Amino acid sequence: MRLTDWQLAFEQHLLAETPTASGGFAATLLGGPTLDVGTGLAIYHNAYLSRLQEVLRHDFSAVLYWLGDDEFAALTEAYVRRYPSAHYSLRWLGERFPAFILEHLVAAQSAPLAELARLEWAFTLAFDAQQGEPLTLDDMVLLSPQAWPMLQVRLAPSVQRVPCHFNSVAIWRASKDEFEFPGSQALDSAQTCLVWRHQRVCHYRSLEPAEASALVGMATTGWNFAELCAELAVTYAEGAPLQAVTWLKQWIHEGLLERRAA
Repeated sequence: MRLTDWQLAFEQHLLAETPTASGGFAATLLGGPTLDVGTGLAIYHNAYLSRLQEVLRHDFSAVLYWLGDDEFAALTEAYVRRYPSAHYSLRWLGERFPAFILEHLVAAQSAPLAELARLEWAFTLAFDAQQGEPLTLDDMVLLSPQAWPMLQVRLAPSVQRVPCHFNSVAIWRASKDEFEFPGSQALDSAQTCLVWRHQRVCHYRSLEPAEASALVGMATTGWNFAELCAELAVTYAEGAPLQAVTWLKQWIHEGLLERRAA
């Protein structure tokens, strides 16, 4: 057996559903005085699965908190069987986990649980994102009055927006504080949870619909500052410019925005 063929056979053994190796592959190996081939290969098989599940326990600790050890172990084993690790870095192992939850579980359980998983994955993405060049309040002081109306911004690279229809933020917070599970509940109205990294620390907060719409308008749709004020005038009338400045100052203070290139 060539080395590459042996390596592929070993990989197939690690990814198989059972720890029992095929007879042809096992016959290429020699056991030791205290460990036979079958037992040794089973140890490797089980250790590989355990390592992958350890990564998922770390990345989705709130899902683990909700389900408990046994249900989480069964769910993550099914996940890695369905979506084996295909990247050289285990950092990306959980990328499909929220979508898998929707595929694998009944709708009544999968929707809130997948949302919680998306929230946890957003923290991973925010933590690892590029730094970018966030606007600062000092930058705004230097902005000329003539430049304000045409000011355009975009989200900093680390900013993640997670639509929340359930109390996922409360469940995530309870898991971190080691409080009793608060139960899953649908929100009266959907909210947007922002997750981002600023000054090497991950932050999060929920946005009310009006602020979320304004942030999307400026940072995603491409409104300039004058257009933001015009949109807010429908609700805030003469107070629109003050509300626009208030939100813009907060977004910049939090490190959410970059200057959009002209």
